[in-house]
This record gives sequence, structure tokens and C-alpha cells, in this order.
Amino acid sequence: MKILSVECSASPASCAIVDDGKIKASSYVNAKLTHSQTLMQMIINTLDNSATRLCDIDRIAVAVGPGSFTGLRIGISAVKGLAAPTNIPCVPVSTLDGMTEQFVDCDCVVCAVMDARCNQFYNALFEIKKGVITRLCEDRALMADELKTEILNISSDTKIIVCGDGADLFYKNVSDIKNVTLAPEHLKFQSAIGIGLYAYKNLDTTKTVSPENLLPIYLRLPQAERELKAKTEAKK
Repeated sequence: MKILSVECSASPASCAIVDDGKIKASSYVNAKLTHSQTLMQMIINTLDNSATRLCDIDRIAVAVGPGSFTGLRIGISAVKGLAAPTNIPCVPVSTLDGMTEQFVDCDCVVCAVMDARCNQFYNALFEIKKGVITRLCEDRALMADELKTEILNISSDTKIIVCGDGADLFYKNVSDIKNVTLAPEHLKFQSAIGIGLYAYKNLDTTKTVSPENLLPIYLRLPQAERELKAKTEAKK
């Protein structure tokens, strides 16, 4: 089972090829370039460098949210374009699930966070024991103090790792809690490796969708839609 995975839900962009659960190749860029500049060339190079043809790919996995509205749309559009000609099955993966896969060898609670602006964070909590990941909540958007309260309710004997593009910002709120640590730099951000590994590990339980049915999952409306909604309600 060869899976091509794509992740561009925040500032980093990445892609990877996971072959029967092993990482065959990957590419990662976090240079403040737009994903439309980097993503497709990264995918082409990763396929070429691993001697893999697109027709060899069995599934394409992609982060579908939460995350940057623009980033998610670019990633999903790229996957649609790659998958549509031969109808390769697509695997939609939560951005936060993908992050957590990078800590599967550590007994801990992972606090995956993404900056949603205005001191709010897209987040989810995951417990990892002996390589088994258990979700403790659904993906949601919380204020920093609300999430800190949940963390304080976790046993002080449990190691808590904060990761994600919002990790540095959120960690300022919980740095005084002794059992909370910031993820190391090489594991801090979202990565297509995590997306690919999650898709492979959950082959039997994760539903695939056709390219035309692959859609982003937003925890809140895009800013333009929120502003339009506010204007409409103000006129009532």
C-alpha cells in the first residue's frame, strides 16, 4: 500500500510517501513562501526522488482541517488534480490527528494546537500509551484560558507535550505547569509524514472519498463569510 500524503494547513508545506507503513520519501518547506509556489514541485520531486510514479500510488491522504482556509484549499485542490484522472481514492485526515502520530512512541498526552487568532486555538487532546493513541476530545476551537483549565485537570504525573503551529504562542499560557513541555523543533509543526502514517494505520476504519467529494473541514466560517454574515444580520 503506497500512500502519497500532503500537508499545508499552516505555514509549513510538506508531502511524503508512506509505503506499507514505512516512510519512503518526504519533503518539507517552512520558508514563508506560498503553498501555490512550492507544493506541486515538492510532490513532483518527492515522487521522482523515490522512483515512484503517480500510477503506483494507491491512496492520497491530505490534511482537511482545521487550519488556514487558503492553505487547506491549496492542498485539497492539488490532491484533487492528482487523483481525478485515474480516480485515486482520497483519505481526508484531521490536521490534529496527523500531528499526534509524530509522538506515538512517547507515553504522554499530546496537546495539538493551531493559532486561530484572537487568543483562540484550534485544538484537540490525545492520550498515548504503549503506542496506542486515544482521542480525549473532538477537534474544537477554544480560548487559551479554557484549554489551560482542561490541562490543569490532567494528572500532574502525566507528561503533556504541546505541538503545532500554535505551540509557541499557547505555551506561554502553560509554561508555569511543571508537566507541560514544548515539542522539540523537528516535531513541533504539522507534517505530511504524520498524515501518511495516520492514513496507513487506519486503513480499515478511515473511509476514502472520491476526488470530487474531497472537501475541507472548517471549525468556523472563513473571515469573508463571517463579515458578510455580520453585515446581513446588522441590516435585519
